[in-house]
Amino acid sequence: MAVFQIVQYPDPILREKAREVRKITPQIERLAVNLVDTMRRSGGVGLAAPQIGVSKRVIVVEDPEKNPIVLINPEIVRLEGDKETAEEGCLSVPGVWGQVERRMCLTVRGYNLEGKQVAYLVEGFTARAFQHEIDHLDGIVFLDRATTIYKRKE
Repeated sequence: MAVFQIVQYPDPILREKAREVRKITPQIERLAVNLVDTMRRSGGVGLAAPQIGVSKRVIVVEDPEKNPIVLINPEIVRLEGDKETAEEGCLSVPGVWGQVERRMCLTVRGYNLEGKQVAYLVEGFTARAFQHEIDHLDGIVFLDRATTIYKRKE
């Protein structure tokens, strides 16, 4: 549908807790499509609504087969497994990277675009991406969790 400009850190919307979605409307459906289009055009693997300037609890994360998973009002209901420190970057903080510790297995729950509650057990990089995007909904950027921060050329 449309590709939006990515909001850049330190824009204040990236520090706000996003508003809960109370009803899935055509506007929310368009938002989800726009998130997918913007994520893909920008070369990302996940995107949260605040990153395109919309304070709504909506995210998209690509699964290992590159299929987009759209979740409305997502929440992590269980963290499992080992923690792993690995490099993260963010479309809202271009050219900056950091080492971030995250759990490598989790269960995430939310609503799909049909309004049905869904849950996913995800591991590895996908688990990392869900944690990163849900952080955005709570006003947290990866820089807040990074143990080391550095710049590198893209």
